[in-house]
Order: sequence, then C-alpha cells, then structure tokens
Amino acid sequence: MKILTTRQGFSLIELLVVIGIIGVLVALLLPGIQSVREAGRRTYCSNNVRQLALSVELYHEAFGSFPPARYQSRPDTDSSNKCGLETPTWLARIMPFIEQTANGEKWDFADPWYEADEEIRITVPNVFLCPTRRGGEGSVGIRNLAQGGGWAPCGCPIPPRPPLIVSGALCDYAGNHGDLTPGTTGDPTDFYYGGNGTGVIISSRPDCKNGRAVAPVDRIRIASVSDGTSNTFLLGEKYVPIKYIKQFPFDSPAYDGDHLPASCRLAGPGLRLATGAEDVMADMFSFGSWHPGGVHFAMVDGGVRFLTTRTDTKILGSLANRHDAQIVKMVP
Repeated sequence: MKILTTRQGFSLIELLVVIGIIGVLVALLLPGIQSVREAGRRTYCSNNVRQLALSVELYHEAFGSFPPARYQSRPDTDSSNKCGLETPTWLARIMPFIEQTANGEKWDFADPWYEADEEIRITVPNVFLCPTRRGGEGSVGIRNLAQGGGWAPCGCPIPPRPPLIVSGALCDYAGNHGDLTPGTTGDPTDFYYGGNGTGVIISSRPDCKNGRAVAPVDRIRIASVSDGTSNTFLLGEKYVPIKYIKQFPFDSPAYDGDHLPASCRLAGPGLRLATGAEDVMADMFSFGSWHPGGVHFAMVDGGVRFLTTRTDTKILGSLANRHDAQIVKMVP
C-alpha cells in the first residue's frame, strides 16, 4: 500500500514576493540607518571643532594672543622686514594643546614648513578630520612647489625654486581670517597681507632678525574682538569639493604657510557657505562641510554653532569680522 506525502516549501512566485518585501524593508530602513550614522559623525565633528577652539584658547592663555595664521609681509614693507613667507601655519603652533607636544616641539617656526621632517609633516591628529568627509588613513596631501617666481592671483609672491613635491597632513577645519572688506586688488591693504585680516586667526607681519621670522608683529587678543566673543567666528569647517579631495589648491597640506586657504577661510558678501560636497560654485576661501544642510563653527568664547548653508552672507560677514560693530545675536 502506497503512502502519499506532500512536500512543503515555497513556490518560485512566493520566493520572489518574499525577496521583494525584504528589498522594500531594506530600502525603508537604509535612510534611517544612514541618518543615525551621520548624526554620530556630526556629533564627532562638533567635538573636534570644540577641541580645536579650546586649544586656541589655551594658546592665547600661554602667549597672550591668538596664533597667527601665518607670516606674510606687505609688498610695501622694507626688504629687511620681508621674511618667514613659507613658515608653518597656526595648526602647527597649537600642537602642544591637542596632545601633540612631541611633534609640536619639533617645528621650527622660522623655517619653511616643507623643511620639517616628513614624520611630523604627515602625522594627522584625529582632531583634524571630519568623519563625514574622510578617515585617518591616507589623509595626506601633496604640494608641488615647483615655481618660476612672480606673483600669484592672490597677490602673494611666488619664490623661484627647483621642482619639489612635498607631502603633509590634511585638515578639515580652518581659522577665521575675516571678510573681504580690506580688498583683494593687490594693494598693501588687501586681506591676505599681514595685519589686514578682519578675523581672529589672521596673517601677521613677521618680526625679522637676520632674515628669520622670530615673532608675529600683529597680535589679535581677546580685547581685539570688540564685537563680542560670542558673536565672532574663531574657526570652522572648510570647504573642500569632493572632486578636488587631496588636490591643491582646495585641499592643501595644513601646515602650508605659503597658501592661505590651507589653514584659513573667509566669509561674508562674495563668499557664501558651500552647500555640500558637490558645490561647484563655492570659492576655495569659503567655509563649508559635507554635512547635510549646515556647517560647524566655533565662536571666540568656545561655543559651537551649526549654521545653515542658507545663512545670509551679510550675517556671515558680521560674524567673521571681529570689529565692524555689526553684532549678530546667536540663538543656541
């Protein structure tokens, strides 16, 4: 006598329906997962901004002024006071205050940044990087220093030298150099020359001794911020378009004192915030981030704000200028 048995299982149609349902559920859940991840990255980035602001405040406490962005003589300065053009940026000066004392002690701020040992040039402190943009592995850029002399479009002198390719750590944050009110026409009063920046971390004229820069002439102190420490940018996230990641001039080594956008940015009329990683209209002097909708800034008092990319440029200019008497009240 035969016993009939039936096989239990899915038909092909049923299997396809189940796979389709799983696909829909994954599609529904993925944006939420990505949103949670970005929220974590944004918090991490905010903490980086806060730590950098604290390190600058500690520098001010130790030296009596904020660190100079770099040394930059004015074109009408006597030749005996022209020195320090390619020395390291403010990001090298704050090393002892971000638990990088060993590396900080190896920098000579009177020598060109590219003459420092490669080991300290390519060391990337975690606090330099926004996790939304990149991780620590390979966050090193290069600068081709082969130049034939003359003047760059920013009015900066280009010293002649043989071909030289230098590597250095990258950084996703920049000091506030101010707004464009001093000008950009090549005059000695333009923003990129020493002492002319309207921000807080600005280019300084060097005090030259025997051809070496021994100290900054222009010192910005807390008392210099007459608009109020809670109403003035100290530093913020810098704009780097995704197609120019690790490429000069948008993503230059952070210690490159010859190239102002390597360590500083500006804001105000003519320089809006970049809208994201693929914004092709923003300038290399613009602040910006890869976070959806906004950019982190630290104020001089150490507070951190997340400003929408739609913030009016007049408001940005007032926040970037330390002494224009245009006070913008920041809402927590």
